[in-house]
Amino acid sequence: MDVLDQGATVDEVAGFAERIKAETDAAHRATEQSRFVGDLLGGKLTKDGYAALLAQTYLVYEALERAGESHAGDPLAAPFIAPELIRLPSLAADLEFLLGPQWREEIAATPATARYVARLEEVAFTSPADFVAHHYLRYMGDLSGGQIIRRMLERAYGYEVDGLRFYIFDQIAKPKVFKDEYRAKLDQAPLDAEEQARFIAEVNLAYGLNGALFADLEADIDRYLVK
Repeated sequence: MDVLDQGATVDEVAGFAERIKAETDAAHRATEQSRFVGDLLGGKLTKDGYAALLAQTYLVYEALERAGESHAGDPLAAPFIAPELIRLPSLAADLEFLLGPQWREEIAATPATARYVARLEEVAFTSPADFVAHHYLRYMGDLSGGQIIRRMLERAYGYEVDGLRFYIFDQIAKPKVFKDEYRAKLDQAPLDAEEQARFIAEVNLAYGLNGALFADLEADIDRYLVK
């Protein structure tokens, strides 16, 4: 007999990780519709366009990874914090490759990135669950769709290592195993029903922040188009 026939709800049958994926799928798909990202992966933008995206990404990760340091001893957040995921040094190396040693003076947050960082400052330092929600979206995305992006950038721009370090996880030999273990930790996270609902809402909000980041870049896309 199907377990649903015994009175169980869908939420009770699906693990928390599967629920997160299902209940944020629409927001995830909406984010993927970005023209800026599509043109970048199609080789239609200059390296400055790619650098512009990495610069905004750097500013987001600077806040996120700083929040991670504040939760190093937290029983909920700590299991998700792994040194092999850290992206800031890789992002810095990519930006130096693309923009030169003065890259830090050349980057500034767009309005959408500023809102994204403000949200991280607001919740990721004080709420371990909200921190993990943002951590989940970023790093699981980097280990999944990020690897497809890496291959497309290789084809479009000829980058091999330099320029792609953000997407290279040297210390994770088997990404699928790592992601499966991450999802198992989500399933085991000590969150009640209300806390799980808030977690999923925060992931959806984070997808919206990412979409707005892409939209800001798209508004200025003409300056990055290959002529």
